[in-house]
Order: sequence, then C-alpha cells, then structure tokens
Amino acid sequence: MLQLRLGLHLPSLGLPLNKGLIVAARLGAQAVEIDARGEIKPRDLTRTGVRHVRKLLEDTNLRICAVQFRTRRGYDDAEDLDRRIEATKEAMKMAYDLGAPIVVNHIGRPPEPPEGPKWQTMIEALTDIGRYGQKIGATLCARTGSESGEDLQRLVAELPLGSLGIDFDPGGLIVNGHSPSAAMDLLAPNVMHLRARDGVRDVSQGRGLATQLGRGSADFPYLLSKLEEFEYRGYVTFEKSHSADAEQEISDAIAYMRSFW
Repeated sequence: MLQLRLGLHLPSLGLPLNKGLIVAARLGAQAVEIDARGEIKPRDLTRTGVRHVRKLLEDTNLRICAVQFRTRRGYDDAEDLDRRIEATKEAMKMAYDLGAPIVVNHIGRPPEPPEGPKWQTMIEALTDIGRYGQKIGATLCARTGSESGEDLQRLVAELPLGSLGIDFDPGGLIVNGHSPSAAMDLLAPNVMHLRARDGVRDVSQGRGLATQLGRGSADFPYLLSKLEEFEYRGYVTFEKSHSADAEQEISDAIAYMRSFW
C-alpha cells in the first residue's frame, strides 16, 4: 500500500522561516520545501546557520523534503552556463547539509529533435550536475510543466543512471497542454517528488488555469496507483495555487489527498 508523506511548500505561506515551520506542523506536514532564492541562500548559509535551521526543524518535528532553486534559463542555454551549473551545485550542497534529498528546477525544454548543439549542451550539463549529486548525496529533479512526458523521458534515458530525477507537477502539465496520466506512464520510475496541484484547460481562451485540488482534470487515483507500482516512498507536497488564503487552501488540499490512502 502506498505510504505517502506530506510536504508543504513553505514560500506559499508568505511567512518567515520560524513562523512558517510552526504553521506547517500545525497543518499536518511532515516536511517542507524551501526556496534557495529566499530566506536561506546557499552562499550565505554558514555552519552556524545550518545548525540553527536544523534546530528549528527539530523543534517542529519537520524535515526538508526539497529545495527549490530556479534559474533564469535552462541547462540547454550556453550563455552563463558554467555559472548556472556552479550555482546549482551550491544549492545541492546546501540541500545535503540540511538533510534534503532533492533540488528542484525547471531545467528547460529538451531540444526537439534530440540532436544538435543545444541538446549536447543540456546532456553535458546535466551529466556534470548528476555526477556531483551522486558524490554528495542530493539529486537535481526536473519539475514538469512546459516539457511533455515524452520529451523528459527521452532526456532521462540519455543520461547516466540516477543523474536526473522528476518532480512531478500535474497542474503544471495540464496548464501547458499535457496529460499528467500519459506523462506518469513514462516517468513513474524516475519520480522523486510529487506535487499536489491541479488545473484545467480553457479551450475558449487557449490556455490553462490552476484550480483547487480536485476541481481540475488531474486523475490523482491513477497517478498514485502508478507510483505505487514502483514503490514510491517520497513526499506529496502542497502549495498555494489560486487562493488568497494559503492555509485554508492547503488544509483543504491535504484533506482531499488523504481520501486516496
């Protein structure tokens, strides 16, 4: 039986770290996702800072399930790529120091067809990052969204085993016109983090919209069943998507997801 652990995207609460952790614990979370571009930055985090954050987590009986680290461009773009790779590695080192298993980023859309300079650039960059991650004990995960399941699966297959994980965001896939179920069929073996997000396609306007969890087209029973096939033991993380009241939205979303296990 699938045993999911609950995570909470801490920036959704819009609170300082210490207060956010208290609210996360009250909402029933077992872990939090932090933003490496926010209050805790890799280059500013000293050993004393690591001990302080770990003490806050211990006091609230929480862990860090993921570190969000967004870059302005993907790993297929050669401009400033070395600096982007180094910054990603710094975020991965911070994740390891704080006990987090993954760092999450939108990696950029894999070139189609899978050939040419941009494809090779992406493969080399992610191979380098993946090798570093295996050395220190933290994995870069690609957050699904603009890329289709087929594109991401093709990319993962070209990389050395374990180089890249998947941060599966059903809402992001729907908003960008992709099927979460079809993507999960391809990516389930590599999913290391699941987001409880939903969405719908507005056909008349030709765009997607984030919705309250359970009000969109994501088939969560199916998604969870596929993860169960591969003995998924990661977190399902909740974040604000549409409401001004983040605490209530996340509380409702947790209650909805709990009905499936």
